[in-house]
Amino acid sequence: MPTGPAARRPRWRGAAVAVTGLFLAAGLAACGGGGDEGGVPTLNWYVYNEPSGAFTDAASACNEAADGKYRIKAVNLPNNADEQREQLVRRLAAKDSSIDIIGMDVIWTAEFAEAGWIKPIPKAEADQVTKGRLAPAVKTATYKDRLYAAPFNSNAEMLWYRADVTKEPPATWGEMISEAAKLRAAGKPDMMLGQGQRYEGLVVWFTSLLESAGGHVLNADGTKVSLAEGPTKKALQIMRDFSRSPSTPDNFATAREDDGRLEWEKGTAAFMTNYSFVWPSANGNAPAIAAQMRWARFPGVDADTPSKVAIGGFNLGVGGFSKHADLAAEAVSCLVGDDNQIVNATKGGLLPVTESLYDDKELTEATVEVTVDGKKKKVKAFPYADVIKAELKDAVVRPQTPYYNDVALAISRTLHPTRGIDPDKDVERLRKAITDALNGEGLL
Repeated sequence: MPTGPAARRPRWRGAAVAVTGLFLAAGLAACGGGGDEGGVPTLNWYVYNEPSGAFTDAASACNEAADGKYRIKAVNLPNNADEQREQLVRRLAAKDSSIDIIGMDVIWTAEFAEAGWIKPIPKAEADQVTKGRLAPAVKTATYKDRLYAAPFNSNAEMLWYRADVTKEPPATWGEMISEAAKLRAAGKPDMMLGQGQRYEGLVVWFTSLLESAGGHVLNADGTKVSLAEGPTKKALQIMRDFSRSPSTPDNFATAREDDGRLEWEKGTAAFMTNYSFVWPSANGNAPAIAAQMRWARFPGVDADTPSKVAIGGFNLGVGGFSKHADLAAEAVSCLVGDDNQIVNATKGGLLPVTESLYDDKELTEATVEVTVDGKKKKVKAFPYADVIKAELKDAVVRPQTPYYNDVALAISRTLHPTRGIDPDKDVERLRKAITDALNGEGLL
């Protein structure tokens, strides 16, 4: 849960949901630093504090498999992605050799690779960690035709709708806006929920719309602005129309993923674009709503063209100054293995990157236990597996550039608030802002 803050990698937890069983939260046992113990090299894995314990399990499993060759030690980073990046950048800029393995947001690859903060994955391990993986996930880990990280988990937004309000999900944003107007006129739940705040979620929305319309933010090698006028205008028009609709919440300009989740559980909405963490949350907090909850592919721009949604998730890289780089690459290959991906999914709700796992019974038949009014019940954990698999196979990557942070800020600052977008004028404004970002200096 986009893919800015921790909401880009949504984890299976709601403010009032008691999730037990497969999703029992457990703190990640970790501490910083540490040297080689008893002659066994210690590999420090800098990663956010995943609450279910799935990452701890992965490290333990790989340590056992290593049989004394190495020992992985998790070192907690903040759960907020921006804070993770800032802490890592400061350490890596100082050539910190204690960082052996890095948990990386998918948007960091180009920046970290260009700066020399991560090493290319050796061919033997590269072959292992890309075999059978979703192509877009592999692309997020690739820079200048070299693999710099191993895909670890993935996510993307879907369209959520209510079967008791609308029979068929809208295929496009235009259809959704029109359907919401009809529902409003009929006195039915009509709200449309999304992410409109000036942050990474807005970049994800724009990128998904632009790519669905056939456009791109940057050229193929990520060095110049693309933004063809036709597709860009289409994307901007949709953003403005959606934001100005009476069926869009008044607070849309400050809305993030969790705001949508909370509003959805009130029963006022007909449609929501959001990540899969909303499913277990609704089952615990609003079972009547969850009973009518359905899912579909992220809305497209044109009726005859499937949408292309921006992929999110997490990759693992080898620290650029690690004293144990070869061992770290081996450990990364183990950590991202299929068995650990299944644990990440069934215990932590983190979607896999190996395509075949979406058809694996361990995932398709997994359940999550929620507490409703003091009583426990089990619901299917991934009933939407086929839909999210299809989305992820066709997903797109956000702009791959060492200056991604500046490019993302340029996009969000130019387009916020989205109700004020002028499609005719803002294409050029956006081009200029992104060009300035590409010509800027500094990675922080």
